[in-house]
Amino acid sequence: MTVPQLYYFAIRGLGEYIRLLFTDNGINFEDIRFVSRSPEWKEAKKSTTFGQMPCLKHDGKEYAQTGTIMRHLARVHDLNGSTEDDATFLDMFFEGLQTREDLVHKTLPDCLANFEKLFNIHQGKFIIGDKPSYADYILFEELDVYTHLDATILDKFPSLKAFWEMMWQRSNLKAYLEKRKADGVWISVVENGMH
Repeated sequence: MTVPQLYYFAIRGLGEYIRLLFTDNGINFEDIRFVSRSPEWKEAKKSTTFGQMPCLKHDGKEYAQTGTIMRHLARVHDLNGSTEDDATFLDMFFEGLQTREDLVHKTLPDCLANFEKLFNIHQGKFIIGDKPSYADYILFEELDVYTHLDATILDKFPSLKAFWEMMWQRSNLKAYLEKRKADGVWISVVENGMH
């Protein structure tokens, strides 16, 4: 079996969910990063299914689209809940998180209030209990991005804040997150002024 190869830009963005899942679960992977609009990216783009990233290549297969990659990894690595209801709940949570581009000052607090309620449906420190799922990495990354927009954004949402703080302390993630922070990894291409 080969080591999975993740192709994405040298930013956090949509590829970061996948990096977090791999890192926290101790899954070895090759993190191939490109500078946006670079000659290397233009060449690599020709070999991807949709000409987009993130792209995951593993054992001669290629997976495109963030949701597809996350769900694939969730099934392969048992991070998709233990029942069909769990898997559907995680899908609902994941789909609800994919609204970053549409967020405005009123929308974000409303969304967080909804996720605070959803988060509290199941007992445990993760979305559906005491074991992480693929949706936990997406939720964490989104919350981390939101704290960059407003450092106090989670103060009114104690369950989400406790989850975010707990994820920062996970042994496999902590060093990666600290390095990412110290390296000043951009959240998105727009943040870097490369849009």
